[in-house]
Amino acid sequence: MRRSVQSGSRLSTRFGTRLEDAVERTGRLCVGIDPHPYLLSSWGLSDTAEGIRDFSFRVLDAAQGAAGIIKPQVAFFERHGSAGYAVLEDLLAAARSAGILVIADAKRGDVGTSVEAYGQAWLTPGSPLEADAMTVSAFQGVGSLDAVLALAESSGKGVFVLAATSNPESALIQQAKTSAGTSVSSQIIGELGAWNTTQQTAPDQWGSAGVVLGATVALGDYGVSPRDLENMPILAPGFGHQGAQLSDLRALFGDASRSVLVSASRSILSAGPDGVAGAIAAHSEEIRAAASKASGA
Repeated sequence: MRRSVQSGSRLSTRFGTRLEDAVERTGRLCVGIDPHPYLLSSWGLSDTAEGIRDFSFRVLDAAQGAAGIIKPQVAFFERHGSAGYAVLEDLLAAARSAGILVIADAKRGDVGTSVEAYGQAWLTPGSPLEADAMTVSAFQGVGSLDAVLALAESSGKGVFVLAATSNPESALIQQAKTSAGTSVSSQIIGELGAWNTTQQTAPDQWGSAGVVLGATVALGDYGVSPRDLENMPILAPGFGHQGAQLSDLRALFGDASRSVLVSASRSILSAGPDGVAGAIAAHSEEIRAAASKASGA
């Protein structure tokens, strides 16, 4: 059994800078680790904590040297209770010890001390669940995340806030107009962009607050333009299994494509235990080609 290793030290480098460095070194691929029951079965593994341990560490081993970012979906570990969380703790620590950035896909959101506690769980150096960043929800308003954002910045961590998600039922709320006349998605992006600006120490520096934007949504439908996303990390699920094409990276995100992280899970994981390394390498190469095309290189 792999044991967790806790650093207990604060990072001196901002998350946005570390993320940009990771992309420069290993590319934009963010490998989702989602141990769905059907995937466990297809891999010949049991739907147990030990099954998800074997699955997760095989994916992590395959990612080393080929991808610089992983994104465990917390729900699939949580469904196995404390045993599942023990696996997740070991996975987070092992990935970070290997120099791989970890985005905990927890999608937490609340108000006051409750959301602050969520931030402390995932973003505090030395926490058993320490990750480099976490996904959060701003349904209660971006201001509800103030304590989480402050903790992230002081600890060298990051957050990715849900802004425009690819599930079709989300459009009704996310495209709705606020009293300011902007869409809910646009309001979230604008407030996060303003927060990033206050934390910048150099021009064109990536922010530590990013957004989740589904690659299958049209930004214009949400009142969002690529200019609104300048220097903001974008976690973009929806490529591959959900239908978005990597070759359309520039068409989807325009000038903002330079800060897009391509999140892929099922399109990689369905390759099975013997094919996952090859699938990661193939995705990385395809993303590299699409990114070069998007930048005009």
